[in-house]
Formats: sequence, structure tokens, C-alpha cells
Amino acid sequence: MKYAVPQFIDTEDKILGPLTARQFLIELAMLGLEFAYYKMFDFALFLLVGIPTFILFSVFAFTRINGQAFHYFVLNLILTTRRPGLRVWNKEPTDAEVLAFVRETPPPPPKPKIVKEALAASKLAELSLVVNTGGVFNPEE
Repeated sequence: MKYAVPQFIDTEDKILGPLTARQFLIELAMLGLEFAYYKMFDFALFLLVGIPTFILFSVFAFTRINGQAFHYFVLNLILTTRRPGLRVWNKEPTDAEVLAFVRETPPPPPKPKIVKEALAASKLAELSLVVNTGGVFNPEE
């Protein structure tokens, strides 16, 4: 059977001309903020605050870095700087730590020696017969 393979799954749907839903909402929020600036400030201060706001929102709406939206890039950047991914463990102890460890650790007790009695020739012959017969011969019966 042949199946259609989805193509362009990483492109967003255009809803309003060339704008995607995400871009439209970002631009709508920017226009609302710019309108609030226009009503609150005089014209010189409106231009001073409004132009950087326009640029910032436009960057968030239209810029893509490495194929991902700019706000994902900024979020990953913040997470990376707060919590680095590379953790280094210095496994070499200092001289002071080694001396403290040696002083604190008592010497291990001597291991008891286990002495096994030697098998008699008859017992060895029985074990050999058990192994050779695959366990069919049982000397205890």
C-alpha cells in the first residue's frame, strides 16, 4: 500500500494574509500596548517608548533562529544560562580529604581463613560418577 507522507509539518498555517495565528496575536498585543502608550504619554515620550516596543514585538513575531520561533530561542537561552547542561565531577580528592579519610577509617579486620577438609578418595569417586552420569546416579539412595 502507498500512503501519503505529510510534508511541511513545521510550517504554521496562515490565517490572515501572510500572518500566522501566533504572529497575529503578538502584533495585536503590540498594537494594544502602543495605543495605551499613545493615550498615556505625550508624543515625544510615545515615540521614545513606542519604537523600541514595536521593534521588540516585531522581532518576537517574525524572527526565526535555527528554524524555531524567536520566543522559543529566548526561553531556551534563559533555561540554559540558569541550568547548564554540562556538569563536571572532579573525582580527585585533595590531600586534606585523603588524610582525613585515612585517619577516620580503621583498618579492616583480618579475613578468617576457611579450611576445607580434603575429600576422601571414595567421596571423590562418587562425585565423579554423579557428574559423568548427569545426575542419574545418586549415592545417597
